[in-house]
Amino acid sequence: MDSVVAHIVEQINPNPDAPLFVAIQGPQGSGKSYLSAQLKQRLSQPPYTLNVALLSIDDLYLPHDGLERLANQQPPNSLWAGRGQPGTHDVELGVEILRKLRLRSDNVELPCFDKSLFKGEGDRLPSGVVIDQPVDVVILEGWCVGFYPISSEELALRWDGAWREETARLDLPDFVTKTDLVRVNETLKGYVQLWSYFDTFIQIKPAPVLEFPSKHSIVYKWRLQQEHNMKAANGGRGMSDEAVKAFVDRYIPGYVFFGDIPPPSVTPRWTGRSLRLLIDEERRQLGVETF
Repeated sequence: MDSVVAHIVEQINPNPDAPLFVAIQGPQGSGKSYLSAQLKQRLSQPPYTLNVALLSIDDLYLPHDGLERLANQQPPNSLWAGRGQPGTHDVELGVEILRKLRLRSDNVELPCFDKSLFKGEGDRLPSGVVIDQPVDVVILEGWCVGFYPISSEELALRWDGAWREETARLDLPDFVTKTDLVRVNETLKGYVQLWSYFDTFIQIKPAPVLEFPSKHSIVYKWRLQQEHNMKAANGGRGMSDEAVKAFVDRYIPGYVFFGDIPPPSVTPRWTGRSLRLLIDEERRQLGVETF
Protein backbone atom coordinates (compact mmCIF):
# COMPACT_ATOMS: atom_id res chain seq x y z
CA MET A 1 0.00 0.00 0.00
CA ASP A 2 2.74 2.48 0.93
CA SER A 3 4.49 1.94 -2.40
CA VAL A 4 1.29 2.63 -4.32
CA VAL A 5 0.49 5.76 -2.33
CA ALA A 6 4.04 7.06 -2.87
CA HIS A 7 3.84 6.23 -6.58
CA ILE A 8 0.64 8.23 -7.00
CA VAL A 9 1.71 11.20 -4.90
CA GLU A 10 5.01 11.64 -6.72
CA GLN A 11 3.14 11.96 -10.02
CA ILE A 12 0.80 14.74 -8.91
CA ASN A 13 1.71 18.10 -10.38
CA PRO A 14 2.06 20.73 -7.60
CA ASN A 15 0.12 23.20 -9.78
CA PRO A 16 -2.19 20.94 -11.77
CA ASP A 17 -4.75 22.10 -14.29
CA ALA A 18 -6.36 18.63 -14.30
CA PRO A 19 -6.59 15.71 -11.87
CA LEU A 20 -4.25 12.73 -11.97
CA PHE A 21 -6.10 9.80 -13.55
CA VAL A 22 -5.26 6.39 -12.05
CA ALA A 23 -6.41 3.05 -13.50
CA ILE A 24 -6.48 -0.08 -11.31
CA GLN A 25 -6.89 -3.57 -12.81
CA GLY A 26 -6.88 -7.06 -11.39
CA PRO A 27 -8.87 -10.28 -11.73
CA GLN A 28 -12.02 -10.93 -9.71
CA GLY A 29 -11.23 -11.46 -6.04
CA SER A 30 -7.69 -10.08 -6.24
CA GLY A 31 -8.41 -7.13 -3.96
CA LYS A 32 -8.60 -4.28 -6.46
CA SER A 33 -11.77 -2.79 -4.93
CA TYR A 34 -10.22 -3.00 -1.45
CA LEU A 35 -6.99 -1.41 -2.69
CA SER A 36 -8.93 1.36 -4.42
CA ALA A 37 -10.97 2.14 -1.30
CA GLN A 38 -7.85 2.16 0.86
CA LEU A 39 -6.07 4.48 -1.57
CA LYS A 40 -9.00 6.90 -1.50
CA GLN A 41 -8.96 6.87 2.30
CA ARG A 42 -5.19 7.35 2.60
CA LEU A 43 -4.97 10.09 -0.02
CA SER A 44 -7.95 11.97 1.45
CA GLN A 45 -6.32 12.22 4.88
CA PRO A 46 -3.35 14.28 6.07
CA PRO A 47 -0.61 14.78 5.07
CA TYR A 48 -2.07 14.63 1.54
CA THR A 49 -5.69 15.80 2.03
CA LEU A 50 -6.54 15.27 -1.62
CA ASN A 51 -10.01 15.25 -3.17
CA VAL A 52 -10.31 11.76 -4.67
CA ALA A 53 -13.06 10.51 -6.99
CA LEU A 54 -13.40 6.71 -7.03
CA LEU A 55 -15.40 4.96 -9.74
CA SER A 56 -15.78 1.24 -10.44
CA ILE A 57 -16.30 0.19 -14.02
CA ASP A 58 -19.16 -1.92 -12.61
CA ASP A 59 -21.03 1.33 -11.96
CA LEU A 60 -20.87 2.05 -15.70
CA TYR A 61 -22.99 -0.99 -16.58
CA LEU A 62 -25.91 -0.30 -18.86
CA PRO A 63 -29.25 0.09 -17.06
CA HIS A 64 -31.24 -3.13 -16.72
CA ASP A 65 -33.34 -2.48 -19.83
CA GLY A 66 -30.16 -1.85 -21.83
CA LEU A 67 -28.61 -5.09 -20.59
CA GLU A 68 -31.81 -6.93 -21.53
CA ARG A 69 -31.80 -5.50 -25.06
CA LEU A 70 -28.15 -6.48 -25.46
CA ALA A 71 -28.79 -10.03 -24.21
CA ASN A 72 -31.82 -10.47 -26.49
CA GLN A 73 -30.39 -9.00 -29.68
CA GLN A 74 -30.05 -11.15 -32.77
CA PRO A 75 -27.82 -12.87 -33.46
CA PRO A 76 -27.24 -13.60 -29.75
CA ASN A 77 -23.81 -13.34 -28.14
CA SER A 78 -23.17 -15.70 -25.23
CA LEU A 79 -20.72 -13.22 -23.70
CA TRP A 80 -23.47 -10.60 -23.46
CA ALA A 81 -26.02 -12.90 -21.82
CA GLY A 82 -25.36 -11.01 -18.59
CA ARG A 83 -23.35 -8.07 -17.35
CA GLY A 84 -19.56 -8.16 -17.11
CA GLN A 85 -17.90 -8.33 -20.49
CA PRO A 86 -16.84 -5.33 -22.59
CA GLY A 87 -19.99 -4.29 -24.39
CA THR A 88 -22.15 -4.27 -21.26
CA HIS A 89 -20.91 -0.84 -20.10
CA ASP A 90 -22.12 2.65 -20.96
CA VAL A 91 -18.83 3.87 -22.39
CA GLU A 92 -20.25 7.20 -23.54
CA LEU A 93 -21.34 7.95 -19.97
CA GLY A 94 -17.89 7.00 -18.69
CA VAL A 95 -16.12 9.27 -21.16
CA GLU A 96 -18.45 12.15 -20.29
CA ILE A 97 -17.78 11.71 -16.56
CA LEU A 98 -14.00 11.68 -17.07
CA ARG A 99 -14.25 14.72 -19.36
CA LYS A 100 -16.13 16.69 -16.70
CA LEU A 101 -13.71 15.62 -13.98
CA ARG A 102 -10.79 16.76 -16.13
CA LEU A 103 -12.38 20.19 -16.65
CA ARG A 104 -12.64 20.66 -12.84
CA SER A 105 -15.58 23.04 -13.20
CA ASP A 106 -19.07 21.78 -12.35
CA ASN A 107 -19.69 19.11 -9.75
CA VAL A 108 -20.00 15.59 -11.18
CA GLU A 109 -22.45 12.81 -10.33
CA LEU A 110 -20.94 9.32 -10.38
CA PRO A 111 -23.44 6.56 -11.22
CA CYS A 112 -24.17 3.64 -8.87
CA PHE A 113 -25.16 0.17 -10.08
CA ASP A 114 -27.03 -2.09 -7.64
CA LYS A 115 -26.27 -5.73 -8.47
CA SER A 116 -29.01 -7.01 -6.15
CA LEU A 117 -31.92 -5.62 -8.21
CA PHE A 118 -33.94 -7.71 -10.68
CA LYS A 119 -33.01 -10.96 -8.89
CA GLY A 120 -29.33 -10.31 -9.23
CA GLU A 121 -29.32 -9.00 -12.78
CA GLY A 122 -28.84 -5.48 -11.42
CA ASP A 123 -29.82 -1.98 -12.44
CA ARG A 124 -28.46 1.54 -12.29
CA LEU A 125 -29.85 3.53 -9.38
CA PRO A 126 -31.81 6.73 -10.11
CA SER A 127 -29.18 8.88 -8.41
CA GLY A 128 -25.49 8.51 -7.74
CA VAL A 129 -22.75 10.15 -5.69
CA VAL A 130 -22.04 13.84 -6.30
CA ILE A 131 -18.35 14.77 -6.32
CA ASP A 132 -17.36 18.33 -5.49
CA GLN A 133 -14.82 19.94 -7.79
CA PRO A 134 -11.94 20.43 -8.11
CA VAL A 135 -10.86 16.80 -7.93
CA ASP A 136 -7.16 16.01 -7.43
CA VAL A 137 -7.12 12.27 -8.20
CA VAL A 138 -9.52 10.11 -10.22
CA ILE A 139 -9.41 6.32 -9.72
CA LEU A 140 -11.18 3.89 -12.05
CA GLU A 141 -11.00 0.24 -11.04
CA GLY A 142 -12.24 -2.91 -12.76
CA TRP A 143 -11.36 -6.36 -14.03
CA CYS A 144 -11.22 -5.27 -17.70
CA VAL A 145 -9.76 -1.78 -17.25
CA GLY A 146 -6.99 -1.41 -19.82
CA PHE A 147 -8.23 -4.18 -22.13
CA TYR A 148 -7.54 -3.18 -25.73
CA PRO A 149 -8.84 -4.62 -28.99
CA ILE A 150 -6.49 -6.94 -30.86
CA SER A 151 -5.98 -7.53 -34.58
CA SER A 152 -8.11 -10.08 -36.39
CA GLU A 153 -4.93 -12.07 -37.05
CA GLU A 154 -4.06 -12.15 -33.33
CA LEU A 155 -7.61 -13.12 -32.42
CA ALA A 156 -7.47 -16.04 -34.85
CA LEU A 157 -4.11 -17.17 -33.43
CA ARG A 158 -5.43 -17.10 -29.87
CA TRP A 159 -8.63 -18.88 -30.89
CA ASP A 160 -6.64 -21.79 -32.32
CA GLY A 161 -3.90 -21.68 -29.68
CA ALA A 162 -4.29 -20.17 -26.21
CA TRP A 163 -8.07 -20.54 -26.12
CA ARG A 164 -8.00 -24.25 -27.01
CA GLU A 165 -5.37 -24.81 -24.31
CA GLU A 166 -7.32 -22.93 -21.63
CA THR A 167 -10.54 -24.69 -22.59
CA ALA A 168 -8.85 -28.03 -21.87
CA ARG A 169 -7.05 -26.88 -18.71
CA LEU A 170 -10.15 -25.38 -17.12
CA ASP A 171 -12.67 -27.91 -18.48
CA LEU A 172 -14.67 -25.10 -20.06
CA PRO A 173 -17.97 -25.85 -21.80
CA ASP A 174 -18.34 -25.08 -25.50
CA PHE A 175 -20.27 -21.86 -24.93
CA VAL A 176 -18.52 -19.17 -26.99
CA THR A 177 -18.00 -18.77 -30.71
CA LYS A 178 -15.27 -16.98 -32.57
CA THR A 179 -17.93 -14.57 -33.85
CA ASP A 180 -18.89 -13.71 -30.26
CA LEU A 181 -15.28 -12.69 -29.61
CA VAL A 182 -15.00 -10.72 -32.85
CA ARG A 183 -18.00 -8.65 -31.74
CA VAL A 184 -16.56 -8.03 -28.28
CA ASN A 185 -13.24 -7.09 -29.88
CA GLU A 186 -15.01 -4.56 -32.09
CA THR A 187 -16.80 -3.11 -29.07
CA LEU A 188 -13.49 -2.67 -27.23
CA LYS A 189 -12.49 -0.04 -29.78
CA GLY A 190 -14.90 2.30 -28.01
CA TYR A 191 -13.22 1.70 -24.66
CA VAL A 192 -9.90 3.08 -25.91
CA GLN A 193 -11.22 6.62 -25.40
CA LEU A 194 -11.83 5.80 -21.73
CA TRP A 195 -8.32 4.41 -21.26
CA SER A 196 -6.78 7.45 -22.98
CA TYR A 197 -7.47 9.60 -19.92
CA PHE A 198 -5.19 7.68 -17.58
CA ASP A 199 -1.79 8.94 -16.48
CA THR A 200 -0.74 5.87 -14.51
CA PHE A 201 -1.82 2.25 -14.20
CA ILE A 202 -1.79 -0.09 -11.20
CA GLN A 203 -2.09 -3.80 -11.99
CA ILE A 204 -2.62 -6.53 -9.41
CA LYS A 205 -1.21 -9.72 -10.88
CA PRO A 206 -1.34 -13.14 -9.20
CA ALA A 207 1.79 -15.24 -9.38
CA PRO A 208 1.34 -18.70 -10.97
CA VAL A 209 0.36 -21.48 -8.54
CA LEU A 210 2.20 -24.64 -9.55
CA GLU A 211 -0.53 -27.08 -8.54
CA PHE A 212 -3.20 -25.24 -10.56
CA PRO A 213 -3.75 -26.32 -14.19
CA SER A 214 -4.07 -22.72 -15.45
CA LYS A 215 -2.89 -19.27 -14.44
CA HIS A 216 -6.60 -18.36 -14.40
CA SER A 217 -7.52 -21.10 -11.91
CA ILE A 218 -6.91 -18.73 -9.01
CA VAL A 219 -9.84 -16.58 -10.18
CA TYR A 220 -12.23 -19.46 -9.48
CA LYS A 221 -10.82 -19.93 -5.97
CA TRP A 222 -11.02 -16.23 -5.11
CA ARG A 223 -14.52 -15.77 -6.54
CA LEU A 224 -15.75 -18.86 -4.67
CA GLN A 225 -14.30 -17.47 -1.43
CA GLN A 226 -16.20 -14.23 -2.01
CA GLU A 227 -19.46 -16.11 -2.51
CA HIS A 228 -18.96 -18.29 0.58
CA ASN A 229 -18.19 -15.23 2.71
CA MET A 230 -21.29 -13.44 1.45
CA LYS A 231 -23.52 -16.46 2.10
CA ALA A 232 -22.09 -16.85 5.60
CA ALA A 233 -23.02 -13.25 6.33
CA ASN A 234 -26.51 -13.19 4.79
CA GLY A 235 -27.91 -16.54 5.91
CA GLY A 236 -27.01 -18.58 2.83
CA ARG A 237 -28.35 -16.47 -0.03
CA GLY A 238 -26.18 -16.69 -3.11
CA MET A 239 -24.88 -18.92 -5.88
CA SER A 240 -24.03 -22.59 -5.58
CA ASP A 241 -20.43 -23.63 -6.21
CA GLU A 242 -21.49 -24.88 -9.65
CA ALA A 243 -23.13 -21.55 -10.44
CA VAL A 244 -19.98 -19.68 -9.40
CA LYS A 245 -17.90 -21.78 -11.81
CA ALA A 246 -20.34 -21.04 -14.64
CA PHE A 247 -20.20 -17.36 -13.73
CA VAL A 248 -16.40 -17.23 -13.87
CA ASP A 249 -16.30 -19.33 -17.05
CA ARG A 250 -17.89 -16.44 -18.93
CA TYR A 251 -15.05 -14.09 -17.94
CA ILE A 252 -12.16 -16.33 -19.00
CA PRO A 253 -12.34 -15.38 -22.72
CA GLY A 254 -11.76 -11.76 -21.73
CA TYR A 255 -8.54 -12.62 -19.94
CA VAL A 256 -7.28 -14.94 -22.69
CA PHE A 257 -7.98 -12.66 -25.65
CA PHE A 258 -7.73 -9.12 -24.25
CA GLY A 259 -6.03 -9.33 -20.86
CA ASP A 260 -2.44 -8.40 -21.79
CA ILE A 261 -1.29 -5.46 -19.65
CA PRO A 262 0.30 -3.54 -21.30
CA PRO A 263 -1.23 -4.42 -24.68
CA PRO A 264 1.23 -5.91 -27.20
CA SER A 265 0.62 -3.54 -30.12
CA VAL A 266 -0.23 -0.26 -28.35
CA THR A 267 1.82 2.14 -26.24
CA PRO A 268 -0.60 3.79 -23.79
CA ARG A 269 0.26 7.18 -22.32
CA TRP A 270 0.82 5.53 -18.92
CA THR A 271 3.64 3.33 -20.25
CA GLY A 272 6.72 3.73 -18.05
CA ARG A 273 4.69 5.35 -15.24
CA SER A 274 2.90 2.30 -13.87
CA LEU A 275 3.15 -0.34 -11.13
CA ARG A 276 2.50 -4.06 -11.09
CA LEU A 277 1.79 -5.61 -7.68
CA LEU A 278 2.63 -9.32 -7.64
CA ILE A 279 0.57 -11.31 -5.13
CA ASP A 280 0.38 -14.92 -4.03
CA GLU A 281 -2.56 -17.28 -3.61
CA GLU A 282 -3.44 -15.66 -0.27
CA ARG A 283 -3.19 -12.16 -1.80
CA ARG A 284 0.06 -11.40 0.01
CA GLN A 285 2.35 -9.04 -1.86
CA LEU A 286 5.41 -10.73 -3.33
CA GLY A 287 6.94 -7.79 -5.14
CA VAL A 288 6.48 -4.60 -7.13
CA GLU A 289 7.47 -3.96 -10.74
CA THR A 290 7.38 -0.83 -12.86
CA PHE A 291 6.22 -0.94 -16.46
